Order: sequence, then structure tokens, then C-alpha cells
Amino acid sequence: MKYAVLTVVSGVLGVLLAISVLGAGHYRPSQPEEKQESVRVGKMKISKSGYDITPLPAERVAELAKRLSPEVYRITQKAGTEPPNCGTLLDNHRDGVYVCAVCGLPLFSSENKFTSGTGWPSFDREFDPEHVRRKVDRSYGMVRTEIECARCGAHLGHVFNDGPDTTGERHCLNSASLVFYDKDEELPEASRPVADAPAKTETAYFAGGCFWGIEHYFQLGDGVIDAVSGYMQGDTDHPTYREVCAKGTGHAETVKVVYDPSKIGYKELLRAFFVMHDPTQKDRQGPDFGRQYRSGIWYINEQQKEQAEAYIRELAESGAYSKPIVTEVEPAKTFWPAEDGHQDYIAKTGRACHVKNPWD
Repeated sequence: MKYAVLTVVSGVLGVLLAISVLGAGHYRPSQPEEKQESVRVGKMKISKSGYDITPLPAERVAELAKRLSPEVYRITQKAGTEPPNCGTLLDNHRDGVYVCAVCGLPLFSSENKFTSGTGWPSFDREFDPEHVRRKVDRSYGMVRTEIECARCGAHLGHVFNDGPDTTGERHCLNSASLVFYDKDEELPEASRPVADAPAKTETAYFAGGCFWGIEHYFQLGDGVIDAVSGYMQGDTDHPTYREVCAKGTGHAETVKVVYDPSKIGYKELLRAFFVMHDPTQKDRQGPDFGRQYRSGIWYINEQQKEQAEAYIRELAESGAYSKPIVTEVEPAKTFWPAEDGHQDYIAKTGRACHVKNPWD
């Protein structure tokens, strides 16, 4: 990436020249959730690093935004960009953490800050990948990856693939989007980790037809912290619902279950899974047909594999089914979260589902 020297310009020309220095970049969707381990405590979503990343309602964001200066408001709420070489944090080399100027969520660390020569504060990675949300930005006739605070949606800047060898990424930030706290300063409550975050969680993956019902009933289990609908075992990255339904990706509609092993065991999850669906139906479940609706258990270690295979043998030998069990047991591939509209679908719509409640 070559960087041009900016001259004093105005209007639209100035904006376009600034973008040319930032770089057009290439859109790269957010990382697969397999590499992230957020959990839920009640209605609170907690990141792997222990911070509350539950999205704030629009009313709360508007309330916080009233306290901002006009410049910080323009940048965080209207996706503005500050002039190069003018940000107050550009040359800050002290040790500490950079938090969201709106809601206080920790976003970047001084450990990952580097001098990029672009005129904006730059970092090779986030404080926690789940704290920074990525989205497509098609403004100014180019495709870039915009980054926002995952909790309040404040505009931060953009991320590009011309960073240092450590990650290959350059997170290009507006100083106005951040507040810096020295390592010895006391952080405000909004910037501190959650005190009662679960000490240990484990993850399991189950495919049993349409993920709406499977996700819903797993969430009702005592000891289940979170259940997320998504896609697994396919051949393409970043699949969409429409692509999966077209039967060309090889993915199965899958539910990721995060649970507290001190409250519920993997075998109990297996029992619930087989109550919820009919494991004798091949490449379908109830009214839904296709490979995306196949029955499957995607294990993450040998212990899960052994327990899954043993439980299937136990069911087969019990005579509980008049037909052979066709549930596939495979090592887990990448889990790709489904679109927001598919998460908590039953709870949000109130629709009935043919999936049986295993907790009755």
C-alpha cells in the first residue's frame, strides 16, 4: 500500500482524497463464531474476555449520545471521519486501554497499537474480537469494511488488510471515537468486566432439522447458557440462509450450545437432542426436506465423539426406534452464525414448532 501526501483540499474532493489514503480495502465479514466464546448470563451477553456486550437499545444510545461533543457525535453517530494527523490519540504511546467514547466498552489495547504513517491511530487487532463489529461500507463508490462498537454501534473507523505481519490487519481509528485510560487509572464501571461471568463453559453442536425449534428448546435447559443458530459442515465460507437452502453449500442447519458443565452434562444434552427430533429421518425432519436438515452431532473432542456414539448404540439397542438411526457423527468444522432474523426466532415470533420439548 502506497500512501500519498495529502494537501489542503475542501468539499467532496477532500473526503475522497482522505479515503484514498485510508485505502479502498477489501470487505471481510466478521470472524466465524467458532473462534469466539461469548456466553449469556440471563439476558446479558458476555464476551470471552468477560465484558457485557449486550447490544444497547436505541433509546439508551440516544441518551448517551446527548453527552457527546458535536465532533464526537458527528463521527460516532454519523460515521464521520476526522482529518488526518489531527487526532489527539495519534501519537499517544502510553500503556493502557482505549474504550468506546459513547458506552465505555474496551475496544483496543496499547499493546497492539503501531505507527502506520496514515495519519490515524492504528491497531493490528482488537482488545477482543467480539467487542468490534464489522459491516460492509459501500460509500464513495468503493467497498470497505467499517468497524463499530459491538455494544452501542458507534462508528469507529475501518479495517484494512495491509497491516503488520502479526495479523495482516490495520484497524484505522478516529481518535474522537475513543477514550484512553492509562494502565494505572481506575476504569469507570462501564469499562470493567462483569463480576459474575461463568468461570467455565463448554460447547456442543447439534443438527436436527430446522434450527429454530432446536435452538429454542435447548435454551430452556437448566445449565444451558446460550444456544445460537448457524451453519456447519459445509464447503463454503460465510454461507447465507438462501445459499444453504439452495443446497449447494453442504451445510447443515446447526445449533451451537454453550453450557455450564457443573450444571448439565454432555450426555444430558444428547438425551434432549434425541427427544427433540426423529433421528431415523434421513436428510429431512418433519415437513423440511434437504441435506441442510440432516441429523448430526459435530464433536469437538474425542470425549464428545465417544459419548455420542455410545448413546446412539444405547438407543439402537433399546428398541426405541423401529427404523435405523441415521444421525451423522463428525468432527466439527467451522460454525457460521445465522443471520440475526433466525436467532431466537420462536421466542420473537411466537410460532409453533414440531420440535418436542425435552425438559417436560
